[in-house]
Amino acid sequence: MTSRLGDILAQRGIAPDAAAQEPAPEPVTALEQAEARIPARFRHALADHPQVTAWADAIARAGRPGPGGAPGIAEGPSLRIVGPTGTGKTHQAYGAIRSLLAAGVRLRWEAVTAADLYARLRPRPGFDSERDLQSLMRCPLLLLDDLGAAKTSEWTEELTYRLINHRYEHLRPTLITSNLTTDTLRAALGDRVASRLAQMTERVTLEGDDRRRQKPVA
Repeated sequence: MTSRLGDILAQRGIAPDAAAQEPAPEPVTALEQAEARIPARFRHALADHPQVTAWADAIARAGRPGPGGAPGIAEGPSLRIVGPTGTGKTHQAYGAIRSLLAAGVRLRWEAVTAADLYARLRPRPGFDSERDLQSLMRCPLLLLDDLGAAKTSEWTEELTYRLINHRYEHLRPTLITSNLTTDTLRAALGDRVASRLAQMTERVTLEGDDRRRQKPVA
């Protein structure tokens, strides 16, 4: 039976093993792989602010070639996106990450809100919070969302200082969003953090009404 099937396929110009082969799967892009890690609301975010797109371009150009020639994050500038609630700060930040992935940049990244950061790193039995903090310090690209929005203490101020200072000293690109002005941020997080943020980041100011309160156009 197998021989007869082979003869029929040969008469039709089909290699005997071709029929059993499944089509090769389409390659999965880095952007597609990241979709599961990006919150659903920002899964299709596009960065359209000129300063944000310029930052993403600068990071992509500064990347060192890696396997296959694709650039990877090395050192680079950081960005602080500020503005009132609902002006699209987080949207722009995730849009910047998506644009880097779409450009083919090899990118290991983390995203966390300040409130979740403190909850995540709070000491508890059986959890190595120091190891987790070190991972965030060394991550090639970090999105720290809503900095200054969480309730602060001496512990949160020291933790924030350690995280920001390490990324400041090693020139690791960091995306930061915040509702707070520079003076208010200094009061919330201390002079040491505010001073480093002022030097390590380019400030992007978003203005406008709270888009979350606007009714969708019918």
